[in-house]
Formats: sequence, C-alpha cells, structure tokens
Amino acid sequence: MPFRTPDPDDPGAPVHRPAEGPPPDPAAVRRALRGVIDPELHASIVELGMVRDVRVGDSGAVTVKVALTTAGCPLRAQIRSDVESKVRGMPGVTDVDVEYGEMTQDEKSAVMQRARWEAHENAPGTEVLPTTRVIAVASGKGGVGKSSVTVNLAAAIAGQGRTVGVLDADIWGFSVPRMLGVEGRLGGSDGKIDPNVVDVPNHEDPSDAAGRIKVVSMGFLVDDAQTALMWRGLILARALEQFLTDVRWGEMDYLLIDMPPGTGDIQMALARLLPSTELLVVTTPARAAQQVAARVADMARRSYLKVLGVVENMSAFAAPDGSRHAIFGEGGGASLAKEIGVPLIGAVPIEAAVSAGGDAGEPVAMTAPDSAVGAEFRRIAGRVVDDLLPPLDLSSCTARIFELAEANLTAKDAAAQ
Repeated sequence: MPFRTPDPDDPGAPVHRPAEGPPPDPAAVRRALRGVIDPELHASIVELGMVRDVRVGDSGAVTVKVALTTAGCPLRAQIRSDVESKVRGMPGVTDVDVEYGEMTQDEKSAVMQRARWEAHENAPGTEVLPTTRVIAVASGKGGVGKSSVTVNLAAAIAGQGRTVGVLDADIWGFSVPRMLGVEGRLGGSDGKIDPNVVDVPNHEDPSDAAGRIKVVSMGFLVDDAQTALMWRGLILARALEQFLTDVRWGEMDYLLIDMPPGTGDIQMALARLLPSTELLVVTTPARAAQQVAARVADMARRSYLKVLGVVENMSAFAAPDGSRHAIFGEGGGASLAKEIGVPLIGAVPIEAAVSAGGDAGEPVAMTAPDSAVGAEFRRIAGRVVDDLLPPLDLSSCTARIFELAEANLTAKDAAAQ
C-alpha cells in the first residue's frame, strides 16, 4: 500500500510527511534500495537484480518495480514494506508504490547462483573445528547402500587409529545407530550435546591407540525407532544446523555426513553451514542410479562444493567357487566418474556379511577388515587419507612456521655479526 498524506475521511491511514527537497533521481533511489535485503536469499535486491525499474514523478511519487523469483512469493509483503520504508524516508518523496514482475528462468538461475555464493562465503559458525575434514556421503536415490558405505568407511578410517565423526543427516530414514550397534540417548552439559562414542580396534597397528567414532543421529532423540518423523524441509534443515552448532564434536580427523538421497533442503543447508565439505557420491552399476547420481554432483558444484569422487557399491557378487556375477550390471561407477570428471575411488563387492553386519551393529570393515569387502573399504580409506583428502595437522604447520622463523632470525643474527 502506498504511503500518502493523511486522508481526512480515514483517520487510520498511515502518515507520511516527506522531507523537504526536490524529488530524488532514480539512481539515488537505487542506492537507497541497496539496503533492502531479500529475507530468503540474504542479499540486496539491487545486487540480486530484482529491481527492474525505478520511476520518479515531478511531484515526488516514486514507483519501484521488483522482479520476484515467483509471482506468488510468500515474502513479497515484507519486500514491499522494506522498499517503502527505505524510499519514503528520502527527501522529496511524496508517495511510494511497488509493482511486481516475475523473473525469467535465466534470471532465476543467476539469482540462485549468486545466493549460493553468498552463502558459501558467509558461512555461520559451527562446532566442527576447521581442522576437521568433512565428507558428505550422498546418492541420487535410495537403496544404493549409502549409509552402509558411510558406516564402513568411517570404521575403516577409524581403524587407522583416527577419530571420525558420523552425522546421520538422513533424518527421515536414520539407520546409522543400528548399523554401528549404538543405543541410548545423547547426553550433554553446559548447553551442548555430547555425541555417542564407538571404540574401533587399530587394524593398521594393533599395538597403537584405538580409533574412535563419534555418532549423532535423530535415532538417539526419538522415543522409538519406528517413530515416523513428518517434518518439512525447513525443519529438517534446522535439525541439521542444530547437529552442527549444538553438538560438542571436539577434535576429529574426519566428519562423515550420511546425507538423505536426492537434492533438497538438507543438501542446500549443508552447503551453507559447512562450505568446506567435499562430496562422495555413491552409486550402483545400474545406469538408472548413475543418471540420478549425476544430479547430486551437479547440485554440489552449483553450491560451490567439491566432488571428491565416486564409490560404486554392490559392484559384483563373488561366488564361493571364485566366479563373479554382475547382478546389478557393470560399469556404472566408472561411467559416472568419467561423466562428472572425478576419480572412481572404489568398487565394493556384494557380500552377505555387509547386510548381516549392518543388522547386527557390527560393520564388516570393523569386524572383518581382511575380508573382500573389508579390504576394499580399507583401500578406499587409504585413498582418501593418503591421497585425495589428507587430514589437516595445524600443529605441524605451526611447528614448521616456528622452524622457519627461527632459521630466519639465526641467519639475521649471523649476518649482523
């Protein structure tokens, strides 16, 4: 609603007494509108290209045309209010009117790209330390064994004597607690939640320190594992945010996040909260799984996340007689990796022990590390840790800096003498 001088017949009409002065020029109005922030995209409507036109009449009446991402945008009333508030305070403005238009598909894509970049560059603080390597394990569709890959990869990395966090972000379909054999509520103190912990034997050097897996899942918060969570996307994204900001994660080498399948609110929230995340895409040899998995990689890159690589699960069945049977086809993982330009990190064969171990809470990578599947997960873990995403050790970096500084000072002292 435009703000005009009071109508004597309507005592409730909003009052606007314009500051004295000549009407502003359109450029000045645009500068003022830089202070109007889109409440959903968190960027200026001018920078986002939403201000389509500004017209200023001789009497000081200003008309602003705003292009929305969708004509039925639920936040249009707030945008209107903010525009009117900014413009009507300018000298010489007697009236403000806001008109709406709708963006083209290309304009919408450009706006969303800008919004993702802003989110990437202005990530909020979390309890995940900057020294922690974050890997989101994702898939285009359900049923490809994404959670199984997450749990077994975590066990294989922890089997090196490392500390690994596992965040079960598949909030609707949580399964990590069962797969790791972890029960009980999450504890906490001082306003923070403490993750549950699983000790993992050191398979690389049994005489060395054991590894640890820190686990957080919605499964630890519901009353019953059969409870249906009928939450909408924004609530799911908020739950992910709380898991990252309210959990006392502490020092970890890696954090593996078991993502829900597909491309939705949780995926977008993760890109905003942890922009350093790298994506590990899980697929099967089937062509259909490969096609939908490519969309996950595309969404990650549009959100400025790096795709670490591809793991092909359910690769082939090795019969007792040594023969191999490609039950779900062949080549899907390699084809997907080539299509999106990343390495195929591993191919996990079909083995009954994987399913049995998941049901019993005994991941095969932990209980049978020398089996065919266990050995493959150890190989994948080695590829990640040694090559693709080595753990960060800031203490060694700091020590190196001190060494260089000391060497420079010694050299200067020697030169001075």
